[in-house]
Amino acid sequence: MDRTPAAATADDFLDRALLEEAAKKSGLLWVRADGQEQARPLWHAWHDGAVVVVGGGAEQPLHGLEPGAGAVVTVRSKDKGGRLTGWSARVVEPAPGSEAWLGAVEELKGKRLNAPDTDAITERWARECRVLRLEPTGPLTEHPGAMPDGSHAARPMPTPATTRLPIPAGLPKLLFKRR
Repeated sequence: MDRTPAAATADDFLDRALLEEAAKKSGLLWVRADGQEQARPLWHAWHDGAVVVVGGGAEQPLHGLEPGAGAVVTVRSKDKGGRLTGWSARVVEPAPGSEAWLGAVEELKGKRLNAPDTDAITERWARECRVLRLEPTGPLTEHPGAMPDGSHAARPMPTPATTRLPIPAGLPKLLFKRR
């Protein structure tokens, strides 16, 4: 089946609409930087045609995301939590204080939960963090009706965090005695 230019344009438009809507609604996406084996979850915002993230300092780590490099972005469905769409992106770092940087920071501030310094967050991000834009390049690599086979399950990333210890043996008796 041949695709006419009008059909290709309509498909491109629908793909772009899906990408944008999915990125706007999802609070979390998975990003795998070029050269990395595993995707990492990042909170983000959608601003001016791209996903924007902040990291470094006291914020989320941006392992492997470097300006000029590429990345693969996967967005999950907000209601079901499963993979919804994916695309290739180019990493761009706007200069701190520039119009693009300030616009991205304004969007990100609204999405940042439990910031320790809400009043001075812009200054802290300019001083300690990096704000990056993940600009979509090319067509969607994943979308409903064209998803990759397999589970994509991965080993958990190494972390110094540990699980809590078992509850003390006498605690259930203490709690249920009060009823």
